[in-house]
Amino acid sequence: MSVTGTAYARLAAAFPGLRVTEGAPRSGGGWVGAAELATGGAALDAFAAQDTADLTREYGRAPRPHVAAALALHRYAWPACLLFTVPWFLHRRVPRLPVADVSFHRASGAMTVRTGTFACLPDDPAAGLPGAWTVPSEAALRDELRAAVAEHLAPLLDAFGPRMRRGPRALWAMATDEVTEGLHYVAGLMGQEERAVAELTELLPGDTAPYAGGAGFRAAPYAGNRGAPVGGCARDRLTCCLFYTVSPEQECVSCPRATASDRIGRRATAA
Repeated sequence: MSVTGTAYARLAAAFPGLRVTEGAPRSGGGWVGAAELATGGAALDAFAAQDTADLTREYGRAPRPHVAAALALHRYAWPACLLFTVPWFLHRRVPRLPVADVSFHRASGAMTVRTGTFACLPDDPAAGLPGAWTVPSEAALRDELRAAVAEHLAPLLDAFGPRMRRGPRALWAMATDEVTEGLHYVAGLMGQEERAVAELTELLPGDTAPYAGGAGFRAAPYAGNRGAPVGGCARDRLTCCLFYTVSPEQECVSCPRATASDRIGRRATAA
């Protein structure tokens, strides 16, 4: 098994909607390489067109092109960030996975990775393996994680950005959201939400360029006259996914457009 294989197996056990295997990138038959999306050509057009078709069929209205592009980027970036954050969270290993080494099958929720080099701490049993390089501290490993995710996402943000009509700061704020919300959700499924909140707060405190904004967790609001908690920790997204333009009555719980009372009501309903 690869140095990240155990982490990806635990990810699949907690969240069966995403299965990651080691292997060369695939293309065709429902697969798309991340490098293909990063070219910004026909592959990206087809990827966004799938969101347009799905949303039109389900909600009876076609999303505007920039909305479809934003939702398509989210559909890829949310699982892609887990390729990095889950091995770090579980085993303190950070793989380097440029776009040339990843592919995605959106219909099945499968991804392939081709792991070459990875960062780890000196006491990691994998530190002596080919491709490993050690860093001296947890802080240095967080630097490696931010750099590895940025290396992967940067060409994709460049490709999707013009279609989304968003500038660099908004795009990197979206990246902050994807990193934070993906691991927060999966760690909650693993029963480790509290630890994930603490570690994500250290990872993204708000001043780590190119990321815009920070993890920004807070205690979940209370609802009802009995003060019953609606959840553990919560956050509001830094960026709006624009889904409300497709279905206004289904605005996201973490939408930054919502008022405090809106959020309390939605979390109460969700609970």
